[in-house]
Amino acid sequence: MAMAGDKSNIPSLKVFFDSKVAVYNQVSFIKDDPICIPHLFSKKQDIEIAGFFASIFAWGNRTTIIQKSKELMQLMDNAPHQFCIGHQESDLKKLLAFKHRTFNTTDLLYFIEFLKTHYTAHESLETAFLLSPDKDPAGRLHHFHQYFFSLPDAPLRTKKHIATPIKGSTCKRLNMYLRWMVRKDNKGVDFGIWNKIKPSELICPIDLHVARVAKRFQLLDRTNIDWQAGLELTQYLKTLDPKDPVKYDFALFGLGVIEKYV
Repeated sequence: MAMAGDKSNIPSLKVFFDSKVAVYNQVSFIKDDPICIPHLFSKKQDIEIAGFFASIFAWGNRTTIIQKSKELMQLMDNAPHQFCIGHQESDLKKLLAFKHRTFNTTDLLYFIEFLKTHYTAHESLETAFLLSPDKDPAGRLHHFHQYFFSLPDAPLRTKKHIATPIKGSTCKRLNMYLRWMVRKDNKGVDFGIWNKIKPSELICPIDLHVARVAKRFQLLDRTNIDWQAGLELTQYLKTLDPKDPVKYDFALFGLGVIEKYV
């Protein structure tokens, strides 16, 4: 059996994976994916905020993720940017009953406070991911985590909702969010509204489903599904396309979740 990193089968694997990207990187799949939430909006900041919440909520049943994300957008008057920067204290009362799995009111109110603070000083959420002194993906997410929880009233319990590579997490949801914001193509799924992070710098979102498919195709040797596994998988995907390795997230997801190819 070939090991991950064995380049002898790259040409045939690239043809196969490119064909699967073509199948699943289509607007017809948006409606059943959490990315449908930011697609409800056209204003850049609304897309950023809606996408951020949808990605953070993205664990468990996809129908529930989409339903709860839409519920939150409605509570924010379907204008999340304006709500975050312009809300009055009384406007927050309608949020007090919101809950998604372990994400509760305390977490939501802090997220909104952070977004208000950030957008008061910055035009885009992209700048929150540009605080690392280099372009190392782990440093980028670690510095984002530190920045996100830099407000004096940051609740300890909320920290579990923003992953960091320092603790070995796959950071799947943040990597998925970055894919949505950064990747550029003409397919109409990913937004490509951020320009300071290159697609080649992204890490492929990895979870148990993706890891099973990756191992089925000998793209991954690592046993633990952690940050290092995401790096190993991405490194292999760069042999298929060094400029846009994370486009293969479409293929891995489609093969695992839709085709059950494990």
